[in-house]
Amino acid sequence: MIQNMMFNTEVVKPLQMQSNKGEDSTTPIESLSNFGAYLEDAIQQVSNQEINGSVMSEKLLLGQANVDEVMITAEQALLSLQLTAQVRNKVIEAYQEIMRIQL
Repeated sequence: MIQNMMFNTEVVKPLQMQSNKGEDSTTPIESLSNFGAYLEDAIQQVSNQEINGSVMSEKLLLGQANVDEVMITAEQALLSLQLTAQVRNKVIEAYQEIMRIQL
């Protein structure tokens, strides 16, 4: 079974499980740094998958890996990269929509 490891959902708490008890322990700066760390981790995972695909291709040339393993690794890297590009496009579209709002 192929799993997308780009976004680790175990780290992120579901919204219904988060408690808002009147006092918020995180400041906006801390939230921004947490979000930045989350994005950095996600991009690093995509990069690692690309590197892993390259290593598997080299192993195939040396006869140390099967074709199916290489194809699965390459496809995982491609799908992660495509997902990253689509998320980036949606963020840009949202930013452009916000900029079109007239106050």
